[in-house]
Amino acid sequence: MNGFFDRALETLAPEPLRAHQWTRLRAVLETALPANPFLAGKCRAAGITQAGDLRGWEDFRRLPFTLKSELVADQAAHPPFGRNLSEPLERYVRVHQTSGTTGVPLRWLDTQASWDWWLRCWQFVLAGAGLGPADRVFFPFSFGLFVGFWAGFEGARALGALAIPGGGQDTAQRLAALDVLAATALCCTPSYALHLAQAARERGLDPARSSIRVTVHAGEPGAGIPSVRARIEEAWGARAYDHAGMTEMGAYGYECVAQAGLHVNESEFIAEVIDPVTGAAAAAGELVLSNLGRTGSPLLRYRTGDRVRVASAPCACGRTFLRLEGGILGRVDDMLVVRGVNVFPAALEGIIRRFPAVDEFMIEVFRRDEMDELRLLLEVGDGAGPELSGRVREAVRIELGIRVETMPVPARSLPRWELKARRLVRRTGG
Repeated sequence: MNGFFDRALETLAPEPLRAHQWTRLRAVLETALPANPFLAGKCRAAGITQAGDLRGWEDFRRLPFTLKSELVADQAAHPPFGRNLSEPLERYVRVHQTSGTTGVPLRWLDTQASWDWWLRCWQFVLAGAGLGPADRVFFPFSFGLFVGFWAGFEGARALGALAIPGGGQDTAQRLAALDVLAATALCCTPSYALHLAQAARERGLDPARSSIRVTVHAGEPGAGIPSVRARIEEAWGARAYDHAGMTEMGAYGYECVAQAGLHVNESEFIAEVIDPVTGAAAAAGELVLSNLGRTGSPLLRYRTGDRVRVASAPCACGRTFLRLEGGILGRVDDMLVVRGVNVFPAALEGIIRRFPAVDEFMIEVFRRDEMDELRLLLEVGDGAGPELSGRVREAVRIELGIRVETMPVPARSLPRWELKARRLVRRTGG
């Protein structure tokens, strides 16, 4: 594979790309606006009652931002699916639900056309990682209501690859399936890739000698953190690729073979980056997205809560799509303030993952003398706990400028996650 799904679209010059987006945006409004009460209400706030009222990009930028809290409130007032629906209920064929890691879960419906659009977005993701019809892609995923890798699984099939389901299996069964079926690619969260590799080694297997040549990750920012990526690639002897998506928005970001950040799929999304406080355009801040093909339940100017930084230089791969340097840097609302210093969990993970002896970790936040303090629980083995704990503590002090407590804990004493990891916890006491 050459790493492109649609080279012509992925290398469009800026003006043709904007014209393509404009045509898609008008089509969404023409189809959805007359029948979608939620979308109609958002557009009315900007004086737009029909698609023809949208005359240029200045009109688009007058549209109010859409917040997740609005969607939650709408579903609470109009259960169970809310009013962001452009078709009669009987035309919807898929239902999914957000993981709930950042609040009340959202339920989301897709028509067949919208679901086909999801699969198209995932084909950009998989092709960007160099996957194609010759590959066998394994999905160790529970296949429940969480959208997770549902679209990835069917996107792999649409790309012509062999899609292998790993639901309803424990870790040992999944490792056996990887081997027997000679899977060439693994799609899962970064945390689960590391867990699966650790489990393989505990069974006397070397995952780096398996048939896996590519891993594709989503659900957490881990694969975009250099130290996490390095651990995954060393464990599996494969190249690890990052991806970004949201249940309510779609699969919007993917890596190319240059692996210099996430490309936003601007053929299917309009991307903006804003200062999260003022809402003004910014080079680094919160990512705002509008999807251009999910007419059954569209979102315009949706504040994702993802913290990003726009890359200024062109990508070596030749794509002209917007590139996010370092991928998703974290959540706008997950910043911790420790003695006046701003700290993001992703920055702590980037330091901890450089220590190979740490198999898993947890970040505890607790109050002491009216201030937030941090404690890092580090799962280590072979009696290296106290010495290694001190080295991690010193690395955090040097690189982030804060003092944290570190505590070694026994092997296998911290939880593992198949879906999004929840490593940040708040304790009521110290």
